[in-house]
Amino acid sequence: MDPKTTRPEPSPPSTTHADPGGPAPTYPQPAHPAPTYPQATYPQPAHPAPTYPQATHPAPTYPQATHPAPTYPQPTNPAPAYPEPAYPTSPELTYPAPGSAPAPYPAPPPDPPYPHQGPHPTHPGTITPPPQGPPHPRPGSPLPQGSAVHPAGPPPSRPPMVPQGADDLDYRHQGSRLHVAAHQRGADATAVGRLLVQVPGFLVSFLIVGGLSVSLFGNAGWLVVLAWLASGALVFHRPTELAFARHVLGLRQPLAEERMRLEPVWREVTARAGIEPQTYELMVEHSDDLNAMAAAGHVVGVTTFSLNRLPSSRLAAVLAHELGHHTGGHAWAGLLGYWYSTPGRVVWAVARRITWLAFFVARHISLAATGVVLLCLGALLMAVTAALWFVVIPLVFTPYLLAHFGRRGELRADQQAAALGFAPMLAEVLHEMQAQDDAERARAVAAGRRVKKPGKLAQLLSSHPETHTRLLALEPYLRTHL
Repeated sequence: MDPKTTRPEPSPPSTTHADPGGPAPTYPQPAHPAPTYPQATYPQPAHPAPTYPQATHPAPTYPQATHPAPTYPQPTNPAPAYPEPAYPTSPELTYPAPGSAPAPYPAPPPDPPYPHQGPHPTHPGTITPPPQGPPHPRPGSPLPQGSAVHPAGPPPSRPPMVPQGADDLDYRHQGSRLHVAAHQRGADATAVGRLLVQVPGFLVSFLIVGGLSVSLFGNAGWLVVLAWLASGALVFHRPTELAFARHVLGLRQPLAEERMRLEPVWREVTARAGIEPQTYELMVEHSDDLNAMAAAGHVVGVTTFSLNRLPSSRLAAVLAHELGHHTGGHAWAGLLGYWYSTPGRVVWAVARRITWLAFFVARHISLAATGVVLLCLGALLMAVTAALWFVVIPLVFTPYLLAHFGRRGELRADQQAAALGFAPMLAEVLHEMQAQDDAERARAVAAGRRVKKPGKLAQLLSSHPETHTRLLALEPYLRTHL
C-alpha cells in the first residue's frame, strides 16, 4: 500500500467535567474558513433625480388690528353677600338605658312662615282677579271666629254616583252548550183572547174592503179581497217586520258597542228559556225612558236609557219580560189584529171628521140645522145597529176588552221573567219606573201644571196594570229568593 497523507482524527472531548471554578473547555475549530457568497447589486439610474423649483416669494403678511380692544366697565361695588342657608340641626340622639320606658316621640315642628308675596305689576288692559277668600283651616285646627258667610250659601252636595250599566248578571250558561226547548213559542190564553176580541173589527174591515173592491172593480175586486186577507202573513216575514220597526216604531239597528252590551245579556236570557238567540232581532230606540217593547213577531226593542243606565241584571229582567210577550204570542196577535182592523179604523176616523164638519156648519147656520144633523146621524146609527147588532155591540166594548187582555199579558210576561230567575231584578225595575213617574208628577206640580189623577174609566182603558198590582203578583217568586 502507498503511503497517504492521513488527516489526524479528532479526539473526542474528554468526559471529565471541569471544575466549576476552572477555565471553560476548548472545542475544535474548522480547518477551512467558511465560503463567501456573492452579494446582490442593484442597477443605479443613469441620470440624477430632477430638482423641483422652490418658492421664491415669502409668505404674504396679513394686516394686524391697529386699534386696541375696547375696555369694558368693571363693577365698582363688590357683589352683595347672600346669607348662607341655615339647615336645621337636630340634637344628638340619646338612647334609653335597657329596661327603661321608651321616650315619647317629639311633636312635628310647625310649618315655617312663608314671606308675603307682593302684588304683581299690572299692565294696561289687565283684568284684576277677584280677592281670594280666607285659607282653608288645617285638619284639627279650630274654625275662625266671626268669619263671613258667603251670601250664596254652602255649595250644593254632589249627587251620588250611579253605576253606568254595571255587569252584575249571573251568567249561568256562559261557555256552556245551549239546550233548546221543543216548544219555542205559541199562543197563550191572553193571545187567543186578544184575537177573539178583534174579530168584530175584522168583520167590519172585511165588509169595507169587499164592498169598495167589488163596487170599483166588479168581480175582479175579489182578488183585492184575497190579497188583503193574505197580507196578514207579512206579520211573520222578517224583512217586513224590520221595515215596520224602523219606519213605524222608530227603531234602529244597534251600534257595535251597543251590540257588545246586548248580546251577552240576551244570550243568557234565551239560554235560561231554552230558545235560540238568533230567533229574534235586537233593536234600539233612542229614548230617555226606561222601557222596552216586543214588536211584530221577531223584534225586541230596548231604549237607550235602559241600555246605558241599567245594570246587566235589570237589563236581563227587562229583556226576559219582552221575551215572555213573544213566547206567549202577545206581540204577533196584537199586530195581526191591528192590521186587519185598519180599514175599519180609517173609515171610523173619516166618519168622525165628517160628523164634526157637519156640526160645525150646522151650528153656524142655525139651531134647526144642528137638530136636523143630529136626527140624521141618530137614524143612521139606529139602522146600522139594528142590521149589524152582532158587530156594533162588541165594537163598543172592544177597547175595554183589549185593555184588559193587555194588562193580563203584562202580568203573564212578568211571570215568565220571574220563572227564569229575574224576579228580584224585575221588582227593582218596577220600583225605578214608579220613582220616575213620581218625579215627573212632582216636576209638573212645581211648574204649576195641574196633575189629575187617572179616573176609573182611564184605568179601564190602560194597557198596563198599576205598579202595585205587578209587585203583588211577583211576591210568590220573591219569597223563593229570600
